[in-house]
Amino acid sequence: MPDTLATILSFLLVLGVLIFVHELGHFLVARWYGVRVLTFSLGFGPKILKVTRGGTEYCISAVPLGGYVKMAGETTADERQGAPDEFLSKSKWIRFQVYLAGPMMNILLAIVVLTVVLTGGADVAKYPTAPPVIGSVSAGSAAEKGGIKPGDLVLSVNGRDVKTWDDLQMAVLPKANRQLAMVIERDGKQSTLTVTPAAETKYELGTLGVGPVLRPQVIRTASGMPAEKAGLKHGDVIVSVDGQSSLKREEIIAHIRKAGQTPIIFKIERGTETFDVPITPEGEAGKSMIGLDFSTGEFKRVDLSVPQAFRMSLAQNWENSQAIGRGLKELVTRETAVKSLMGPIAIADLSGAAAKLGWRQLLDLMAMISLNLALLNLMPVPVLDGGQIAILALEGIARRDMSARAKERIAMVGAALILALMVTVIYNDVARMLR
Repeated sequence: MPDTLATILSFLLVLGVLIFVHELGHFLVARWYGVRVLTFSLGFGPKILKVTRGGTEYCISAVPLGGYVKMAGETTADERQGAPDEFLSKSKWIRFQVYLAGPMMNILLAIVVLTVVLTGGADVAKYPTAPPVIGSVSAGSAAEKGGIKPGDLVLSVNGRDVKTWDDLQMAVLPKANRQLAMVIERDGKQSTLTVTPAAETKYELGTLGVGPVLRPQVIRTASGMPAEKAGLKHGDVIVSVDGQSSLKREEIIAHIRKAGQTPIIFKIERGTETFDVPITPEGEAGKSMIGLDFSTGEFKRVDLSVPQAFRMSLAQNWENSQAIGRGLKELVTRETAVKSLMGPIAIADLSGAAAKLGWRQLLDLMAMISLNLALLNLMPVPVLDGGQIAILALEGIARRDMSARAKERIAMVGAALILALMVTVIYNDVARMLR
């Protein structure tokens, strides 16, 4: 029950902030240009709480899956008096700005939130930004079946260059159960392999079953324990243990526990130096310890100033925008399965999981969802902001307004598309829950 409550509260926090910021954009620009705003609502349906200030009714409604700003004379179906403070009395340029303001506020939120996350400082894994050299291949995995081997360098996936592990992951995640043409380099020679990623987790994320070259790195040593006495320091890289290299974290821990009070030789890399450090554990065999905490793979400390974090946030949001754009294109071309789409139940699940990991992870998720919301709203689909902007653009090109009947028909098509999308994502969410 506590986990369920935490998930619900995390979901409401994330969604509430995103909706509020989006509608606030529409509201502020409308008010700036003198448009009379009748209602500012978080949620749809029956109004739970409401208060009226300055002629605007501010309310929280029962269904927390969206929100709206209702402006005077907003559509041709509204009762209009031709007053200058009505929305349709304003120029197309002003209406364009009002429609655009919502998505732009979500983009701004993604940039600001990610900047806050990046200024917090952290030990960041090195491998995501390193070249995708294969360090391990799981037995029976898609990679093994496709002929990928440790030491291979992945150069491209389906004709798109991959320069880092992040690039490789983004190319594979949406391609579960779909053939990929992967160009790899092995012993200086290039070849093309056909690999079909398996579906992983209830979200059916594509996975190859490969891992990077990982070398454990010291996080901290316990005071007064053998590791500290031997001189190990934060950031030391463990190259080998008793001559065995490429050991995983769990294997090193098991080796230490069974050693008893027999000295263990750690080969350590510190900066440009490599040297051996003998450490004698404390305790009997099976329970021996050296007081060492270390990571699965190498990391680097990132402490950014606000300007540096802002620039990195811009760069990362731009990369994420390109990835979202590719994802939308691949949905249309059916390169990515529709069942990979996530709805409100999945977002709630992800919010709860992120909240358990800490505020940084929750904010990181909020930034990503905010960016997705902005770009989806900018799509030229009727009833979305992008659809309204597209209609304004067509009217501007034609130098005349569409008829009310034509706009109604377009709105009905848009509503049907959005309804179909909602049914699809909710079906996907429920199907994942039942697995």
